[in-house]
Amino acid sequence: MKGLGVSPLLQRPNVLSLQRFKESAMTELLYQTDAYLKEFTARVTAVDENKVVLDRTALYATGGGQPHDLGTLSVRDRQWQVTEVRKQGDTVWHTLEGDDMPAVGDEVQSHIDWERRHKLMRTHTALHVLCGVIWRDHQAAVTGGNMDTSEGRLDFELRDFSNELAQTIVEKVNTEIAAGRAVEVQILPREEAFQIPDLIRTKINLLPEGITEVRTVNIVGLDLQADGGTHVANTSEIGRVSLVKTRSKGANNKRIIIKIEDA
Repeated sequence: MKGLGVSPLLQRPNVLSLQRFKESAMTELLYQTDAYLKEFTARVTAVDENKVVLDRTALYATGGGQPHDLGTLSVRDRQWQVTEVRKQGDTVWHTLEGDDMPAVGDEVQSHIDWERRHKLMRTHTALHVLCGVIWRDHQAAVTGGNMDTSEGRLDFELRDFSNELAQTIVEKVNTEIAAGRAVEVQILPREEAFQIPDLIRTKINLLPEGITEVRTVNIVGLDLQADGGTHVANTSEIGRVSLVKTRSKGANNKRIIIKIEDA
C-alpha cells in the first residue's frame, strides 16, 4: 500500500541514510495473510535507539481500533521484549525493551504473545459479527469503535435505541457466533474491491486515497467489509459474548460495548 510519509525518526543521522532506508523500508505484513502465525524469522533493516524495522513481521501494528501485539525478538542468546509495534507508511517499527540492540542485517527470531493475540482475534471478529447483525437488521453505519483484549465497542447511527434493543442485538450476535460461520480473508485490487456493495460500513470512508489493494474480511453469509486486523477462522472460535453497557453519544449516535465471556 502507498506510504503515508517518512517517520521523523528517520531524519536522525544515526539511522540508515534516507536513500538506503527507502530501498529496504517496506515490511511484509505476515499477519495479513496468516493470523495464526505464532513465530517467525526476519532480518533487521533499520535501527533507531530502541526501535527496529524488520523486513517481515507477524506482530500486528496498532491500527483500525486494534492494539498492537506483544512478543519477543531474539538473536542467538540475546532476547528483547517487544513493547510496541507502530506502522509508518510501508514500514513497521518495533519498540524493544532491553540492552544492546540488534544490528542492521541481524536475523532475528520472534515469538508472539499468543494468548493475548488470540483474545484480540476473537474480540475483533465478535465486533464484526455485531456490525453484521446491526447492518442486516437496521442498516446502521458505524461511527466509531475500539477494542482491547477482551472487550470492544462500536458506535452506530441508531434511532429508537434502548438497553432492551441492545440486549436483543447481542442475543442475535451469539446466535450468529454459534452458527459456525467461516471467516475468509482476501486481498483484492482496489477496482475489484470497490465493486462489492456496502464494502465500507463506517460512516466515513477511512481507506487512504491511492491504495492499490484492499484487504477484505468476510464472515460468510453475514458480513463483508474492508479491514486490516486479525481474525479467527470461524465464528464458533469466539465463544459467547455478553453486553457490558450501552451509551448514548448523541440523538442518533449510540454505543454498544461487548465482552467475550471467558476472558
